[in-house]
Amino acid sequence: MRGGAVLETLLGLAVLIAAGAFLFYAQGRLDEGPGRDSYQLTARFSTVGDLARGAEVRVAGVPVGAVQAIELDPQTYFAQATLTIRSDIEIPDDSTAKIAAAGLLGGAYVEIEPGGAMEVLAPGGEIQFTQGAVDMFDLIGQAVGGGGSN
Repeated sequence: MRGGAVLETLLGLAVLIAAGAFLFYAQGRLDEGPGRDSYQLTARFSTVGDLARGAEVRVAGVPVGAVQAIELDPQTYFAQATLTIRSDIEIPDDSTAKIAAAGLLGGAYVEIEPGGAMEVLAPGGEIQFTQGAVDMFDLIGQAVGGGGSN
């Protein structure tokens, strides 16, 4: 019985060490994420749907940043999202930011569709062209219900 207790103690210690190593690794990944060598842009949306802090920002489907914060602008009642973008990615100033669904089960991300302008957004700039989240239940209801009322 004594040998079994020692084995259980050693196994428990190994699990704790593995959990600690995982937390240390995860914290390191968060620290080297978009916030380390990056810049911020803002975008205003009429609705953000399931978009949350930490959601990905993508260009052509490739992750290039994250949503840093989402706040309500009390004067316009638009949601203002602060986006953190990798410093090696330049966003043309006529680009469009839209909120896209990550899947059928929820979740969202910001997709930036680059424009054709030669000028790029400076750090702290705002993406002027945006498209808010689309409510899938509203779309299904319109399709099933005939699309409108009289």
